[in-house]
Amino acid sequence: MEVQALLITFRETLEALLIIGIITSYLKRVNHREYTKYVWLGAALAVAASVGVAILFQVVLTGFAAMASEIYLKIGIMLVSTLLLTQMVFWMAEHSQDIKKSVEGKLDQFITAGNIVGMVIHSFLVVLREGVETVFFFAAITHGNIGAALQGWGAVTGMAIAALVSYFFFKGTMRIPLKTFFKVTGAFIVLIAAGLLVQAISMMQDIGLIGSVMPHVYDLTWLLPEHPIDYEHYLRDHGVAPIFSGEVGVFFKALFGYSSMPSLEEMIAYIGYFVVIYLLVTSRQGQKNSKQHPSAAAPQEKTKGIL
Repeated sequence: MEVQALLITFRETLEALLIIGIITSYLKRVNHREYTKYVWLGAALAVAASVGVAILFQVVLTGFAAMASEIYLKIGIMLVSTLLLTQMVFWMAEHSQDIKKSVEGKLDQFITAGNIVGMVIHSFLVVLREGVETVFFFAAITHGNIGAALQGWGAVTGMAIAALVSYFFFKGTMRIPLKTFFKVTGAFIVLIAAGLLVQAISMMQDIGLIGSVMPHVYDLTWLLPEHPIDYEHYLRDHGVAPIFSGEVGVFFKALFGYSSMPSLEEMIAYIGYFVVIYLLVTSRQGQKNSKQHPSAAAPQEKTKGIL
């Protein structure tokens, strides 16, 4: 869970800080530093609002638990989180190059009109979006215990790393292109999304919401149990300990959706998810290449000649 929390918090915090940094840097460059305090005001209000959303979300989860319907809400959160994480990766990969131009264009409008409220609202919405997404993802990876993710070392470390990366980026000492940087971190986020999808399917099968043609395609408990309890049960039943500890299995399950005894549906969903991602990536790259390198052989226009 902590590694998941680190990656998610790092990505969300970095996106928010990069945009806020672009805004404040631009205001300094155009000699309008007086607006900087309003940008940070909007960001601070967004952080407070995100905390409020986290508390509200936890109350809702607790209410569903009291009604014995918590499992359905958890499944829904996991499925929606899978979609949001995937969309987040594609959005940032596509807009990482032109995001600076887009933000500065909006700022010009606010400065020209002297719209202080608009500037506060803009920075508020930028940070709030990342904050709400973080709360939602934390609910998914912790199965509803948002406080555990917020208090763990993963979230704090993710925010600290994001702050350092942002600092070096705006100081001009970071030479890694943002597009490449987000591709690398995006790959890990995609793995987390695939894991959440598989865990949601597993939970639906556990409660009988969906069936299974083959409940256990293979059994790797002897090699890597997915939980310390499975480790103890295997040792009790066979008299021989599995090769790897259940703690290792918990780590891989949290990060990659590992299962020592996956169903056929889980395997199909896991592999199918990466196939879909691959098809989306290749199709988008093909569209970009066709736009950047249009055919040189343009159709010749018909002209009327005088012979």
